[in-house]
Amino acid sequence: MNEVKPGGYYSNSRPDLVADLPRPLGSVLDVGCGEGAVGRLLRSEGAERLTGIEIDPAAAQVAREVYDEVAEGAVEDVLPTLGGPFDAILCYDVLEHLVDPSAVLARLRTLAAPGGHLHVSVPNARHFSLVKDLVVRGTFGYTDWGHRDNTHLRWFTRRDIVAAVEAAGWNVVATSHPPLGRSRGLDRITRGRSSEFLVAQVYVLARA
Repeated sequence: MNEVKPGGYYSNSRPDLVADLPRPLGSVLDVGCGEGAVGRLLRSEGAERLTGIEIDPAAAQVAREVYDEVAEGAVEDVLPTLGGPFDAILCYDVLEHLVDPSAVLARLRTLAAPGGHLHVSVPNARHFSLVKDLVVRGTFGYTDWGHRDNTHLRWFTRRDIVAAVEAAGWNVVATSHPPLGRSRGLDRITRGRSSEFLVAQVYVLARA
């Protein structure tokens, strides 16, 4: 599970996600850039220009050491002020926190360069731990951080997030997930059908 301990939300570099981004990276918009850990990795991988959006003022200030520009505020308020176009737009652990993620995805589509990419990660609503808590414990099981962070407003299965991205005008290229680790054996036995219940996150790569 690709979870982050308290205090780490703003400093997670997400190397597995960055590795999957098409090259060259070009101009990148990082929605919810935190303290800029992803930006540091993007810069080392050849990104030409980095723009971030961050709602937390302290994290935004740290990110300015790495990004060419950091717009501070809620993504819904900040997007109309950005010019673009962007070759890559990143939404890593962002959409689940939004009241209207579909509207944000549609707005991001207008900021994409021709052939530009959108890369999304969201918590997986089909993870077995949620089913276990609902059926066995009788609770949704909100926590202070992790898969069921109590600040999450929206939930997506793989099918849900693909549908939301496509409805916003993007063309989905691929879906993936974090490495399975110890669950790889079960995934092989079930010919990949169990992965949707074993991974805590779903990744979507789409093209403008």
